[in-house]
Amino acid sequence: MAGSITGEKLKRYKDLTLFLIKHVNNDLVTAASDDIQTDESPEANGNPEEFAKDLEALGPTFIKIGQLLSTRPDFLPPAYLSALAKLQDKVEPFSFEEVEEIITNELGVRISKAFAEFNAEPIAAASLGQVHKAVTRDGRNVAVKIQRPNIRETIVNDLEALDDIAATVDKHTETGRKYEFREMLKEFRNTLLNELDYKLEAQNLKRLHENLRNYESIIIPLPVEGYTTSKVLTMDYVHGKKITALTPLAQIEIDGAYLAEELFKAYLDQVLVHGFFHADPHPGNVFLTDDKRIALIDLGMTARIEPALQEELIKLMLYVSEGRGYEAAGLSIEISTALEHADREKFIKDVSQFVTLARDAKLGQIQLGKVVVQLTRIAADNGFRASPELTMLGKTLLNLDEIGKTLEPDFNPNAAIRRHTESIVRRHLLRNVSPGNVFSSLLETKELVQKLPVKLNRIVDKLASGEFTVKADMIDENLLTENFQKVANRITLGLVLAALIIGAAMLMRVESTFTILGYPGLAMILFLFAAACGFGLVFSILFKDRHFRK
Repeated sequence: MAGSITGEKLKRYKDLTLFLIKHVNNDLVTAASDDIQTDESPEANGNPEEFAKDLEALGPTFIKIGQLLSTRPDFLPPAYLSALAKLQDKVEPFSFEEVEEIITNELGVRISKAFAEFNAEPIAAASLGQVHKAVTRDGRNVAVKIQRPNIRETIVNDLEALDDIAATVDKHTETGRKYEFREMLKEFRNTLLNELDYKLEAQNLKRLHENLRNYESIIIPLPVEGYTTSKVLTMDYVHGKKITALTPLAQIEIDGAYLAEELFKAYLDQVLVHGFFHADPHPGNVFLTDDKRIALIDLGMTARIEPALQEELIKLMLYVSEGRGYEAAGLSIEISTALEHADREKFIKDVSQFVTLARDAKLGQIQLGKVVVQLTRIAADNGFRASPELTMLGKTLLNLDEIGKTLEPDFNPNAAIRRHTESIVRRHLLRNVSPGNVFSSLLETKELVQKLPVKLNRIVDKLASGEFTVKADMIDENLLTENFQKVANRITLGLVLAALIIGAAMLMRVESTFTILGYPGLAMILFLFAAACGFGLVFSILFKDRHFRK
């Protein structure tokens, strides 16, 4: 391997080796298995601030990795998470000549042709890129984000070096086998490379803007079509200032309680209804606009949650907000992966105690994000690996807690969850009853109708030939025959109802002067009749069969 390493890569290996020797000697990794703490007191092992400072010195790749590590409470103690979350992603801007070259190559025209005005001085400079204020030819005020030259190559080279080290650690150390650093690095790699694709960020902006279109107090800047490539992102310019820059006087002039409530509700919708959320809402990415609204910017880091996991998270957040520790522990186990050394009983006990303590705390001390983060740490300490979505959600909620307290010191996220539970569940269910899901169910019903006669024929043939056998102990033959007749009747009724539904769906396309609620009348009659019979069948199964089950 050494023969193929360039001088620059060799230097990077040396830097990384010195970094690891320095901090692993401080037992950074094993500190994660210490007793769970509920405050932000410094850990006894290592120096979190020095660790963050050394990561910053290693360059942009490691600044980003440090920020991503701050979302892994299952791996690092609270003091390290806090230090890494404060990593300053600010570097010297690159030259305007390089900006001109990149824009010309990406957009195919010179800056003077693409923009009526373009400020040479950037308004923000970070490790991956920098932002300039500009005005398009049609008078639209925009922010133009330009990717730093050669940053992709730098990150890929750094990740290759890290991959070699992670593979060695995983293979030869117990800590590596426990945490699987190489798998963790794959997650980081995907996140970092996605953040370097500005086309993807533009799609994220449009999707989040659409999802939150009903929130008048929240702004998502839209990208400008034709001005965006993988290395240049042009979007609406947000007039305002960072939440953290608010003065006490400015806080008096805004309705902080309303904005905090709306922001928190919007995030609940993102996570539990749409399954797509802005995963990096730290105070630097949340602006208060000049017209006293909230703007979410920088959508390079997002997360997606599948519908099945959404339902589990809805229940988990309700359990946590209501202090139902035992139920929260059981659900946490279901959405976690048990490792070889998993201790289920201790996990349930630790989670139950922690959630109960959180419930008994004063309202002003409750931080929902901190509770979810601690749940993932308790999982790690007891041999369970929490799902990546849960760790990301915990970090997101932790940032929201901070923003909520900035806008309104008395804001209580637990109470906000309870206030919006009914709305969240209703919207989640309505979203699942989409035309796509309905037609998918119809297709499955069609498949059932097609295949069921063949299967029934096989059963009838076996019954007729005497080959159909049922193994049962002390079963009344008359009762068995009666229940077989029930099964046959319900199967037949189910087939008839399926046929009615399919027929109604086909008749929906036939125009008719007789309509019900704007739909062809005959089709609606068939559909309503089928629905009524279906409800009747369900009622019969749920209530009239109870005696038989007993």
